[in-house]
Amino acid sequence: MSANARPLSPHIQIYRWQVQMVTSILHRATGIALAAGTLLLLAMLLALAAGPEAWSGLAAFARSWIGLLLLVGWSWALSYHLLNGVRHLLQDVGWGFAIAQFVRNGFLVSIGSVVLTALLWLCAWLKWGGA
Repeated sequence: MSANARPLSPHIQIYRWQVQMVTSILHRATGIALAAGTLLLLAMLLALAAGPEAWSGLAAFARSWIGLLLLVGWSWALSYHLLNGVRHLLQDVGWGFAIAQFVRNGFLVSIGSVVLTALLWLCAWLKWGGA
């Protein structure tokens, strides 16, 4: 068989999108986002150690629209990755393998991560009046 005649693996455009596929992709994407967001956390710690001037500059960035977008996105990624990790742990002990349960738990994780993020930011806003 020549290299041009070999069968090709199905591509993402051929598959019908399902909640299982989306949760898997999101879990990997949020893991990458958490790793990248850790750089922002490191920058915050370094600015805090550098003194009040460095901290005030970084705090001003965190209060800007892009800073808030990054912080909200990072906290959602953390919420999603946490809840989906718990779902994976439950599957490791044998719970939730039926297709209906798997689909339901995928939706629960997705909705729960948005709710958890909203609660986190509501608590921050009530305690400190914003970020």
